[in-house]
Amino acid sequence: MSTLRNKVQLIGNLGNQPEIITLESGKKLAKFTMATNESYKNAQGEKITDTQWHNIIAWGNTAQIIEQYVNKGEEVAIEGKLTSRSYDDKDGNKRYITEIVVNELLMLGGK
Repeated sequence: MSTLRNKVQLIGNLGNQPEIITLESGKKLAKFTMATNESYKNAQGEKITDTQWHNIIAWGNTAQIIEQYVNKGEEVAIEGKLTSRSYDDKDGNKRYITEIVVNELLMLGGK
């Protein structure tokens, strides 16, 4: 059960082309946004689609796979953990960001 403490599983589409950063150590980092959709009917019977956007990051071999094979708009399934961090922007204001750090990636849909 300890593996369930901080676990996120999502299926969605990439909202942008992954940004790949190569660090001085040679380790790669991939960053992208991912959209998940939930549909429901409102009181009038109209279908409503609610889109949620998620900040996704991946390191190492997973980042290399993303760099080579994953593009904007494609559907993927990810499993990872939820992380939060803060930083000070250029005006000195504290900003908070929540990201999902990917442990596993599955590319969905065929060519």
